[in-house]
Amino acid sequence: MSLAKKLTAEFLGTFWLVLGGCGSAVLAAHVVGADGYQFGIGYLGVALAFGLTVLTGAYAFGHISGGHFNPAVSFGLWAGGRFPARELVPYVAAQVVGGIAAGFILLQIAQGTGTFSPDPNAAGVFASNGYGAMSPGGYSVAAAFLTEVVLTAFFLIVIMGSTHGRAPTGFAPIAIGLALTLIHLISIPVTNTSVNPARSTGVALFAGPAAIGQLWLFWLAPILGGLIGGMLYGWLGRDRD
Repeated sequence: MSLAKKLTAEFLGTFWLVLGGCGSAVLAAHVVGADGYQFGIGYLGVALAFGLTVLTGAYAFGHISGGHFNPAVSFGLWAGGRFPARELVPYVAAQVVGGIAAGFILLQIAQGTGTFSPDPNAAGVFASNGYGAMSPGGYSVAAAFLTEVVLTAFFLIVIMGSTHGRAPTGFAPIAIGLALTLIHLISIPVTNTSVNPARSTGVALFAGPAAIGQLWLFWLAPILGGLIGGMLYGWLGRDRD
């Protein structure tokens, strides 16, 4: 498969993940009807939306690019010996551009009511990630960092385990999608769940300076977690040891 096709698949897959996952948070998580009745999909619905985007995206594009859709996954697979270093930068670039494109499209949709004017200093504004005052539950920077590192590490373990040559074939996207759903169920209150720098960047750029100022954590922690998970499973899954 040519690199151009791989990068296009990563762009589209990341676009789908951000549009579907963050779109569910921005447009459908909390809705108020004309009579004041509040309804929406809530945290559970958002968690399922993120899992479904990865599941469907992996089936659609996994055979083309591997279905990373996430710089932390690319770094983790490289650390685990499953991905060549020469493709890291192009993959990450395609993923980030896909995330930003989805964030832009989502903003245009959200503004369609003519009343969309979120507080840029509010926790989780425009589905952004954050800590402290920008955390949905008011969690500290240390708690946010630990959460993102540990959950991304386990995400890589699930990805590498479910795609191992001796794992049941054809079911990896289901395991990966369910893992991402579980991760969101755990951590939406803590950081609004990143485990993906491209997802964080794609909405932070449109959420305001407070979200952009905290974006460093949602690059550093997921990539560190990805490296840890990738190296751990790279050792654990070796048959020759």
